[in-house]
Amino acid sequence: MGSHFSDIAGQLAEGLLLTLCLTVLVFAGAVVGGVLVAVLRICPVAPLRSLGAAYVALFRNIPLLVLLVLFVFGLPDLGLLYSLFATVATAMALYWAAFVCEVVRSGVRAVPRGQVEAARALGLGFGKCLRFVILPQAIRPMVQPLGSIFIGCALSTSLAAAVGVAELTGQAELVTLQYDQPVTTFAITTVVYVVITLSSGLAAGRIERKLAVSR
Repeated sequence: MGSHFSDIAGQLAEGLLLTLCLTVLVFAGAVVGGVLVAVLRICPVAPLRSLGAAYVALFRNIPLLVLLVLFVFGLPDLGLLYSLFATVATAMALYWAAFVCEVVRSGVRAVPRGQVEAARALGLGFGKCLRFVILPQAIRPMVQPLGSIFIGCALSTSLAAAVGVAELTGQAELVTLQYDQPVTTFAITTVVYVVITLSSGLAAGRIERKLAVSR
């Protein structure tokens, strides 16, 4: 029993490491993509605003599992061959970028319009106004929502098991098949996910308080 427990712990640790790597990559990609789409949504060029709005409408209305299946099994049919991990990370980043976009856009809206108009009166173009005036002030109200998205990224990595990625949930399924210990295995898995989400929430709150003090 002891050797079985050590084997189970080892496999779950491997899955946890893959889950953490996937979470960080997905969140980083989502932030980069979300900021770019948000810029499209608030820029003064109407076709670009429409493009950004179409992106958000598309990805927010596709179930993530469906998107993963489309990427994993559809891209090879188009001749686009990537590793399973890279394909899953890309699909999830594109999905969560739509939600990051709306968080960024809400943060931008929280900036007093008078400051934007003052920046324009000083001759700052759209790019400089966004970089030096809008985004620095929009960061603080975005921290908690972005923390929630990070948690969403972490929890949604469990869907990667459905397409063959051996992250934490995938390893839990393999362990259950090998050792017939579903209750123990998924109890440990549940605790790990709870620790990840609680730690992420506490970190987001701490960052928000530090930004408030710095202001």
